[in-house]
Amino acid sequence: MPHTDRVKQILSWYPSDNPGTLTNLARLLNTGTLAGTGKLVILPVDQGFEHGPARSFGPNPAGYDPEYHIKLAIESGCNAYAAPLGFLEAVAGKYAGEIPLILKLNNSDTLAKVANPMSAVTSSVKDAVRLGCTAVGYTIYPGSGARNEQYEALRDIIAEAKSYGLPTVLWAYPRGNMSKEGETGIDVVAYAAQISAQLGAHVIKVKPPQDHIEQAEAKKAFEKAGIVTKTLADRVREVVRSAFNGKRIVIFSGGEAKGTDALLEEIKQINAGGGFGSIMGRNAFQRPHEESIKLLKDVMAIFAGKA
Repeated sequence: MPHTDRVKQILSWYPSDNPGTLTNLARLLNTGTLAGTGKLVILPVDQGFEHGPARSFGPNPAGYDPEYHIKLAIESGCNAYAAPLGFLEAVAGKYAGEIPLILKLNNSDTLAKVANPMSAVTSSVKDAVRLGCTAVGYTIYPGSGARNEQYEALRDIIAEAKSYGLPTVLWAYPRGNMSKEGETGIDVVAYAAQISAQLGAHVIKVKPPQDHIEQAEAKKAFEKAGIVTKTLADRVREVVRSAFNGKRIVIFSGGEAKGTDALLEEIKQINAGGGFGSIMGRNAFQRPHEESIKLLKDVMAIFAGKA
């Protein structure tokens, strides 16, 4: 179908990319309920690897089956479905072409406590091509003592992905040399968005920022510039601005499971602040099926300006 003006505008922000990469980025933007709006709602299911099966799927045992999640993403009208290698290998052939797939190339687990947070590379760009994926995903931990190794590996992955015409979705989760509160501080999240854009990510995923400034020098800069951080919408606006003045797609995670009213209010604030969408896992698939479908559709309605 012809691109909407909004999709054309977004694609124009990536002038160095080849036609294959732009085509796949357009496919992400032109799939599902939000097709053509420039907004994205993605279902990510890497929690089994990251947090363990019981913590992830115990609240809704249907989720132990990899097929449950891709069917949920398709039925609810998501733009894409993201998962590690095993989950995608279990479903990619059966559901080929029905929804864009994003292969999460690196993952961590909670069985080991390491001094410098870093995810292991668990699959490859070639795996993504073999499985018919539309994009690859990767996690960095700005603030970790292992950040240089992560950034350098990411540059190679982005270059290889582009050579196959695949854009990169980057999970940017600050941790390491900061307080727990600082991991979602507005200065830190905005900095992570800037780092992600500088590294060449096409889509940047961060956590909703809190009204906390971690770095003393950043606090001075925020005060001098008069940057407002009172509401979540204010903070989202600053994070999006930090990603090349809004010329990179920034989406926000749903985070830990929370009540429906609180979640939808958060989505409204993200939308009001100019966020490009949401990547929502546990808050969706841990609910009963029909409740999950309704929640995802309600989230999409907010981003579409219909709620």
